[in-house]
Amino acid sequence: TEVAGPGFINIRLKPEIFTQVLRATLRDPLNFGRVAKSRSSALQGKVNVEYVSANPTGPMHVGHGRGAVFGDALANLLAFSGCEVTREYYINDAGAQVDVLARSVFLRYREALGEAITIPEGLYPGDYLKPVGEALAKAHGAALASEAESQWLPIVRAAAIDAMMEMIRGDLAALNITHETFFSERALHAEKDGVSAIEAAIDWLRAKGLVYEGRLPPPKGQLPDDWEDREQTLFRSTLFGDDVDRALKKSDGSPTYFAADIAYHKDKIDRGFDTLVDVWGADHGGYVKRMTAAVAALSDKRVTLDVKLCQLVKLMRAGEPVKMSKRAGDFVTLREVVDEVGVDAVRFMMLYRKNDAPLDFDLAKVIEQSKDNPVFYVQYAHARGKSALRQALAAFPDMDLSAVSLAEADLTLLADEGELALAKMIAQYPRVIEAAAAAHEPHRVAFYLHELSSVFHSHWNRGKDQPHLRFVKAEERELTIARVALVSSLTIVLGSGLRLLGVSAPDEMR
Repeated sequence: TEVAGPGFINIRLKPEIFTQVLRATLRDPLNFGRVAKSRSSALQGKVNVEYVSANPTGPMHVGHGRGAVFGDALANLLAFSGCEVTREYYINDAGAQVDVLARSVFLRYREALGEAITIPEGLYPGDYLKPVGEALAKAHGAALASEAESQWLPIVRAAAIDAMMEMIRGDLAALNITHETFFSERALHAEKDGVSAIEAAIDWLRAKGLVYEGRLPPPKGQLPDDWEDREQTLFRSTLFGDDVDRALKKSDGSPTYFAADIAYHKDKIDRGFDTLVDVWGADHGGYVKRMTAAVAALSDKRVTLDVKLCQLVKLMRAGEPVKMSKRAGDFVTLREVVDEVGVDAVRFMMLYRKNDAPLDFDLAKVIEQSKDNPVFYVQYAHARGKSALRQALAAFPDMDLSAVSLAEADLTLLADEGELALAKMIAQYPRVIEAAAAAHEPHRVAFYLHELSSVFHSHWNRGKDQPHLRFVKAEERELTIARVALVSSLTIVLGSGLRLLGVSAPDEMR
């Protein structure tokens, strides 16, 4: 140790410290980096991660994909860090948008019956609704065409929502994303013993003195869409850090969207979760304070809500904006992007920027086999490491490459600065995992994997000009074993990190 100015001490660790970490990696490859018991409250108890929750009105677009990948990787990270995680999707199937969907599908139904139709402004124009209309025509014939809207709307709406959710599940499956729970908003509106879950939640808050009838003053500046100059049923959200109290009922007496969200989050709290993570699009940023206030009120400040906002994704090809999809009508579908560049490129690049930073996704760049393509760069490091292991076996056919055997190598032979730099980077992995999980920031893992790969590639390239630094030395068995142990540790960490991000770790690049 040495004093490095007022309030600072430099601590220098002996190389043996890092070789001990390499042995730990090799002795328990599957669990290296796993958080056994964290001091962070964010990594304890039951966690609900709600992500995607796209309106069931069509196929997913790339913006949905960013939230989907973020939420899935975060859930992986939290589970790896010792939390009991539930992955949840909230189906927004009770709002006006699903009625717009139903009317759009009804036109496609009439089209399937042979009628020439025009899709008016305000309805969904995408070709993806044609099969839904055709299925309705096959199931009902022309019977629905002559009925009043009040008769056909519930039938068409239910069929349309089912079809859209099947499509969305398929889009998610293409990204290797699953949810344990799909929660329907309509269930919150359904009455049980004469009372809906929404009314029950409002009554619960009212009993706590947190709901009142009152008139909100007009906000300064431009009037928001949800302000009305009338007496309203209001939640005292200002007691919990919000800027203004919030309306729970519309002028017609029906619940506001916020009231439904309160009931939904009360249901989560009643299910025993200690931490709630909601992954939303950046356009919902103005909604965070009121929802945080609601969770604080509903849980007596026991449950933490962390809202993660995902910024927009700008889709490019060689620097030029990508044209819209004919199938979707007004956007590029997520499935089209996955089919073109692959799951690995989509998942890694969605995580290679912090979630609240805008993302330029270039379809041409993410499939380049170059150091400028982060996903290739990291996967290539793993493949290179595996190739070194194959080279070692070719040089020494009787060598035991099992991790358990390599853990007993003489690691004091690792003396080059490049080898020690690599060992130091590998040793950081558990700390990176814990910090990323506690902060709910999976991009930290992607950044770390890229930096680790950079250290490895640099050392590999040194060996091209300096043969004595190469990982396999046919005339030096013990040194080769030590270096192979280092490379094996590297592939373990790269494989573990990529697995958490939902990205494959190839043994060779094709």
